[in-house]
Amino acid sequence: MCYNGIRMSAHSKCFGGITMIKLGEKIKSLRKQKNISQEVFANYLGVSFQAVSKWENGNTMPDVTMIPAIASFFGVSTDELFDFNLYEMEKQVEAICTESWKYRNNDPAKAEQILREGLKRFPGNEIILNNLLYTLDYKTRADEVIPLCKSLIESAKYDDVKYDACRILAECYKENGQDDLIAPTLEIIPEIYFTKLELMATLLSGEESYEAAHKHKSICVYDLLDMLIIIARHLKEKGEKENAASQLKIAQKIIDAFKEDYPERKWPEASTYEKEIEELLAE
Repeated sequence: MCYNGIRMSAHSKCFGGITMIKLGEKIKSLRKQKNISQEVFANYLGVSFQAVSKWENGNTMPDVTMIPAIASFFGVSTDELFDFNLYEMEKQVEAICTESWKYRNNDPAKAEQILREGLKRFPGNEIILNNLLYTLDYKTRADEVIPLCKSLIESAKYDDVKYDACRILAECYKENGQDDLIAPTLEIIPEIYFTKLELMATLLSGEESYEAAHKHKSICVYDLLDMLIIIARHLKEKGEKENAASQLKIAQKIIDAFKEDYPERKWPEASTYEKEIEELLAE
């Protein structure tokens, strides 16, 4: 799940119009009204009392998934508890992921740093963790990628995060020669022949339809290029060099056509595909 969004507040501890310090004070006030300790409150939420202490001191924020439980515990609404709704919190997470996405291809270390800073504000947030996987090298950091994927598969609230973690885990297994684990991992993912973006593009109208179509088009282009190259490689292994070359030429035509979508800047992935096509044709 990758976002293309907005910016956080200029104040380092500002969050949706209310500071983390004020949020912490609200939680602390409600806790004292109930006359309970940080330990009792922490046990109810399944976190450490140190985490609660950090919230109350304004150092970190509770994860977005804990908000309903916190509000329920104190018998208040989420709006009353935080003075703003979940939508605003999600927009802040979106902004973090968007900022990281800008550096993902050219400076993955910086992209990772942005996300890890985001996790200090939103510990355990599955959207940020999902984006973090895109910044980690599967080969050299498999010891981080594999457990993170397994954790998201087990606990993610959003299906797209869960199944994306399955995909990344399978790719990591492939990269590290653990081929026997690939098929069982892929079995977790349901087979489906339509996407939410596709339906949004065809059934909605106006800007919503346009945005969905634009995103889905980009995904389809990459998928089509990948499939053409896979088919070409298989045909070449079978000795069908002419048929393989035909598939690769189709792929090159698609790349040439879609370069027009990037009139003012280079299509960064195009050169990677072109290099692979050139190498296959030369073999």
